[in-house]
Amino acid sequence: MLQTIVFDDEITLWWNRVALSKREVFLLTINGEKRPCTDKTHYSFFGLQECTAYTFTLDIVDETGNTVKRLDTVCVTTLKRKKRIDVTKAPYLAVGDGVTVNTACLQRALDDCGQGECVYFPKGTYLTGALNVHGDTEIYLEKDATLQGSSNLQDYMPKRKSRFEGTEMQCYASLLNMGELDRNGGYSCRNVVIRGGGAVLGGGKALAENTIAYERERLQEYLQKNADYVKECENANTIPGRARGRLIAMNNCQNILLSRVTLGFGPAWNIHFVYSENIVTHGCKILSQGVWNGDGWDPDSSENCTVFDTEFCTHDDSIAIKSGKNPEGNIVNRPTKNIRIFDCYGKNGIAIGSEMSGGVDGVYIWDCQFGNSYSGVVLKTMRKRGGYIRNVCMHNSTFKSFAILTRLTYNNDGESAPTLPVIENIYAENVTLTGERVLDDGTLQKTESLVIDGLPEKDYYVKNVTLKNLCVKSTDLQTWKIGGVDGLTIENIRFID
Repeated sequence: MLQTIVFDDEITLWWNRVALSKREVFLLTINGEKRPCTDKTHYSFFGLQECTAYTFTLDIVDETGNTVKRLDTVCVTTLKRKKRIDVTKAPYLAVGDGVTVNTACLQRALDDCGQGECVYFPKGTYLTGALNVHGDTEIYLEKDATLQGSSNLQDYMPKRKSRFEGTEMQCYASLLNMGELDRNGGYSCRNVVIRGGGAVLGGGKALAENTIAYERERLQEYLQKNADYVKECENANTIPGRARGRLIAMNNCQNILLSRVTLGFGPAWNIHFVYSENIVTHGCKILSQGVWNGDGWDPDSSENCTVFDTEFCTHDDSIAIKSGKNPEGNIVNRPTKNIRIFDCYGKNGIAIGSEMSGGVDGVYIWDCQFGNSYSGVVLKTMRKRGGYIRNVCMHNSTFKSFAILTRLTYNNDGESAPTLPVIENIYAENVTLTGERVLDDGTLQKTESLVIDGLPEKDYYVKNVTLKNLCVKSTDLQTWKIGGVDGLTIENIRFID
């Protein structure tokens, strides 16, 4: 039951949600020594000795400290401390002045990194273009060390194969690039760690605008010939904006860990992983204020991925779960499966879709706080998508709203799937819906706290939705919109002022 994240001097334990009574909490011990009780499902131990075995137990205890149930016991050995490749030392001689472009020397350090070593960034701001990260690499950013992406589009050329808004295409390189995109291939990059307390920041709004301007000029003839199609897009930047890179792009990757770092200001999405497995993010802060399409954490046709203990300050979705767009997503047919999101909070919400043509199966959300946000939790699709969203479970969390939308109109190009999309088996328990959207200036805007808008064809109604122990404002019931659903259970609504 206990999952572990192990370094030379630190171990983080986390576990799946377990129902507790109001008087119960978790108790962890390390070599028999009790630590403070917690109601969270993760705990970190610092200041440990390298190459040393530690035994941990996880119990549920009552208010008097008596053990109600032992959940697990594990023995974990810390790693050997890695040799540091200091990027400021010879032969690399990187300069952390925020002005010198260090791309070549940083790439050399990354290429030289072997097992038992880590690429070490001391205090400073290291300006760079796109970097490639191979497997079995650790990047350690000291506190007050920043890997800063430039805003010069030339630093992210040539383009490389990527996937954006559900379609495989050529995009500009991301700041950090792992693996090679191959829908039919295996994992091309494994076992990468980024940690240490520093930051990885992209070229942000300036790089996004530079990319869009360049692509608009390059695509001028196409855009003119397809003016009617352009008008149907979200805005005039949609098509030229599709070639933007990310902050960190992981393609066909396995076992990637982002731990206790600040990440953000990519020119589009920030943490994006496609055809990947076991991507874990914890103790991080993800930023994208002012960046259009600035999603935080985007699993895309990936499985067994986890984010926890993370703060999101994003201009778009904090988390957006995807699996491709029709028709290509239906053909590739690689679902996103088994996604865990817990103890996260932010100023935007969680989206499942709209690119979900490959299917989404198993999203587990607990102990999250997205009440003071622009959006809530939304499952979204459209008639053309096909695919499915199923087995979504939410517990002990606060959101602006909960919505199931099946009739979106944006990002609607592409041949239709052979069948309509299916949404089924949705469960929420002990969830608060505030019904208030927080705008950019901090003011509150009243909005519907619950919307279920299924397709009109009865065979494709939303199926099996259970909402238990909801906490809402009494006036919200007047604005709820519910239709196109088969098997809706709403049990025990509590009202707040």
